Amino acid sequence: MRLGQGPRDGQPQSGAGVRAGCARRRPPVADVEDPVEVGVRDAAAGVLDPQPRLRLRRAGGQRDTTAGRRVPHGVREQVADHAGQLGVAARHRRPPLGLVGDHLHAGARGRRGLGRDRVGDDLAQRERDEVEPQAGGRRAGELEATCAAAVVFGCIVWLVPALGTFHAEAFSYYAAYGAIFMMGVNLFFSLEFGLAIASSGLIFVSFLLSLIVFHYSPAYCLAFTTFYLCCFVFTSYVNWKLNKERFNVFLNAREAELQQRQATERGEALLRLSITDSLTGMENRRAADIRLKQFWDRWREERAGFAVLLVDVDFFKKYNDYYGHQEGDHCLVTVANALADIVAPLGATVGRYGGEEFIVILDVEHGADALGLAEAICRGIEALDIVHAQRLDGFPHVTVSVGATVTREIASAKLENVINEADRALYSAKASGRNCARLFDPNELPGGDASENIAAILKIALPQNLVSLVYQPIQYLETGEIGAYEALMRMQLLDGSSSPPSVFIPIAERTGAIIDLGYWAIRTACRELLSRDVVETVSINVSPIQLRAPTFAAQVAAILAETGVSGHRVAFEITEGVDLEIRPDVLSGIHDLKKLGIKFWLDDFGTGFAGLSWLRLMEFETVKIDKSFLHDAVNSTGARVLLEDIVDLVRNRGHKILIEGVEDDEQLDLVKSFGIDAVQGYHIGRPAPLLKHSMAMIAGRRRRQLSA
Repeated sequence: MRLGQGPRDGQPQSGAGVRAGCARRRPPVADVEDPVEVGVRDAAAGVLDPQPRLRLRRAGGQRDTTAGRRVPHGVREQVADHAGQLGVAARHRRPPLGLVGDHLHAGARGRRGLGRDRVGDDLAQRERDEVEPQAGGRRAGELEATCAAAVVFGCIVWLVPALGTFHAEAFSYYAAYGAIFMMGVNLFFSLEFGLAIASSGLIFVSFLLSLIVFHYSPAYCLAFTTFYLCCFVFTSYVNWKLNKERFNVFLNAREAELQQRQATERGEALLRLSITDSLTGMENRRAADIRLKQFWDRWREERAGFAVLLVDVDFFKKYNDYYGHQEGDHCLVTVANALADIVAPLGATVGRYGGEEFIVILDVEHGADALGLAEAICRGIEALDIVHAQRLDGFPHVTVSVGATVTREIASAKLENVINEADRALYSAKASGRNCARLFDPNELPGGDASENIAAILKIALPQNLVSLVYQPIQYLETGEIGAYEALMRMQLLDGSSSPPSVFIPIAERTGAIIDLGYWAIRTACRELLSRDVVETVSINVSPIQLRAPTFAAQVAAILAETGVSGHRVAFEITEGVDLEIRPDVLSGIHDLKKLGIKFWLDDFGTGFAGLSWLRLMEFETVKIDKSFLHDAVNSTGARVLLEDIVDLVRNRGHKILIEGVEDDEQLDLVKSFGIDAVQGYHIGRPAPLLKHSMAMIAGRRRRQLSA
């Protein structure tokens, strides 16, 4: 995700508000810093921007600047008034968050004083960490100096009374014990080497002075001087070695401390990166889920209600595709900053929940308050005036749709339900034309009333005879006979109107109702056409969902046995306008059905739903070429050549060819010129119930008998 100049809209793509056609234009963007790199660098420095923005380096300079427009003051004042009405800003009922929560809390407090206070606290703590060791070192030095002075003073106190005694001669025999003071400063007290040398030197000098007072013989003085000198040298050497070893221990301890601090800082940096969206600098989905769980736990324990708002940028994929990913990034950053400004007076948590989707969580207990904030968000984003010339609804600017829900007392409440409710409200906002806000209504059916009504009708369609079959004839050109019929399903709604197959078939596949409907269609077609020998072959559309059913082949075999129909008179068409999934279980189901003698036709060949890979994977008895190729070939030489190439390709594979959509004599003549095996279309016969086809077939037989 980067910043730049081009155009774009959609998934985790991003954006920027292009001011196309406006007098005020944004300076060109020359370079962009990687947001992850910035986060790592800031974390290593111990400072994390409480609400980092996308950093841009403009051409010719290195100064960072905030991306995106600000929310107009009028909108901000409206939201502030709304916050005052809610009384939320004063409550700040955030749950305690611990280590992870502290970082979340810092990000949620936004770009204002609270965030700066936290950064200032971090810097002050760092300074205290640096100053405290220095103060401790000074105190240790003072203590050592006091200790050394005490030992030297003790030695002098020991010598002075001895010099004034009448038994000075007796004292001379014990003068050697004065070396204990020298050993004390060098060995016992672990003094710093320089201080130990100075202290033991003073003790040595004090002893030499005492020799002058006693007036001993030169030999006596030489012996004791040599003894003290040896003690001085030996203890000083040992002290030097011990200090060196202690220094190594200190270095190791210091190194371990630094490594521990670095590991802690790296961990905190990674934590911040893991809960921060790299593009917008706000909380990411992981952080929002943590926050949502904490709000939920508090609601369960304290019954403190909260609201969840999902904010989605309208037609963002169109924006991204047209303006480019860099402008898409800039658009998302602009919207994110504006969204954070709007909800800041409420003390809300805001994060990026998906590609162009944001989430807002705040302390609100009434749906009207949540809806008011959602509408303020819609007005605030629209007021940014980010040009969007590719919207399908003709609106010229970037807007958002907002879905909101508030916790309420319901049985078996789950955290997942809160997000699902907000998502359903967002779906309702988009279905209402976008650029609007909707509060979740528990009485509204998910996915829209129309589809849910059809799903409900599908459950009772078979028992109440709401489904029926119509048949469209297929003519074999070599004989001119109607040699097969395609069975097509129709469904009637409770009010007497009909629902087209393009509507109810996908819903039946989504709900699983297609399985029972498919068995019914196969059984009905076999009874109405094949058991009565009305026609030699009937083709029935089947769905990949049916083919994946483990018992599908067994059920079809049972139906064939029940109706007394041979499998070679049944053809399954794959499929009616559904994207095929070439899966092992589908191919296995087809193989089992072929063992029953059932033929397979490939429907809508050339439309993209059925590819050449299917021709490679299995043998189809007949390939049905989509009607669009025939209709284009009548008026275009190039399209005619393309149709001829498709026919040659299929014929070379050894399949029979059927062309759909023959609607007049001109198209029929064109098809005959290609040597096609069979045709189907309104010119041959429209889909109709069995009775009409039976009467037409009887009339046709009579005409042929009379002509003979």
